[in-house]
Amino acid sequence: MLNVGVIGLGEVAQVVHLPVLQSLPELFSVQAGCDISPTLVKEVGARFGIPQTYLSATAMIEAGGLDAVLVLNSDEYHAECVVTAMEHGLHVLVEKPMCLSPREAERIIETRDRTGLTVMVGYMRRFAPAFVEAKELLPTLGGVNFARVHDVIGRNQLIVDQTSYVVRPADLTEAQMHERWDRGSALVRDAIGDVGGELAGAYRLLCGLGSHDFSAMRELLGRPSGVAAARMWKQGGYIAALLDYPGFVVSYETGVDEQLRFDAHLEVYGDLASLRIQYDTPYVRHLPTTLTIDETSGDALKKTVIRPHLKDPYTHELEYFHACVVEGRAPKTTPEDFAEDLDLFAELVRVLGTR
Repeated sequence: MLNVGVIGLGEVAQVVHLPVLQSLPELFSVQAGCDISPTLVKEVGARFGIPQTYLSATAMIEAGGLDAVLVLNSDEYHAECVVTAMEHGLHVLVEKPMCLSPREAERIIETRDRTGLTVMVGYMRRFAPAFVEAKELLPTLGGVNFARVHDVIGRNQLIVDQTSYVVRPADLTEAQMHERWDRGSALVRDAIGDVGGELAGAYRLLCGLGSHDFSAMRELLGRPSGVAAARMWKQGGYIAALLDYPGFVVSYETGVDEQLRFDAHLEVYGDLASLRIQYDTPYVRHLPTTLTIDETSGDALKKTVIRPHLKDPYTHELEYFHACVVEGRAPKTTPEDFAEDLDLFAELVRVLGTR
């Protein structure tokens, strides 16, 4: 069993990670949690029975008694927490995005290599059984002609507010909020230069929601050779792009609106068949990810819908993380793997900037 600490006790911790950790008592024991919000520390700590709570990640890490940490706080602080944890001998599962700039990624990789510890990025969609099965079936399509990656969703809070109780603190100071915004702006400038508000917003959308899409796309199809075209609108809140591959093109579309729906899918069209991985919101546990296969059989078009398992991707992800730590093997979602997404995001933003 791994003794774990949770860094960041906000929405994703309350709705997803803490309940999943509690459902895996043979693998994990939550021994500590921290957040900069005193309200979250008090209320979430009590609600989930966390033995030790702290107002800073450093204090929690330095207190000892842990084998690993989950880094779930605001994106701007991920890299700092990952490095600090490893410097104190702890394995790390960090929610996406792992970081916001290539310089941060390099520091994480250097620390990981020096300490020999496990760092795994939380790309949970790649652990969905439907995705794993789609990857196995891909060679049966008879060659890829076209693919589509689509992720247009409503704000997460719209769904969460209907299905979960979440403590949303009002005790962060104005100075703390400004420090986070300034830190994020500085990291984006470090990554893509001083590009202006809309392009910076597009980059943050890609680092957040888009990192799921690009990561799954790369595992399934490999890395694209380049960005053929890209457009954005709604102040960088919507993006469409064409990504070049040898012999085919991927169409990418993403955006966030005010509708109560979650439409995220990856569809691959081959000579002999097509497959579609359809995701539902991860904020309602056990909603299935499905795999749909269309193939011609004689004179008929046959459609097969597969729901491989009701276990949610986050549970599969945490089980996989535990196995990587105890068996000493590298995860598939490494820091280097995430750095490829950062590089693609920067290229896409450069193309957006030519308009």
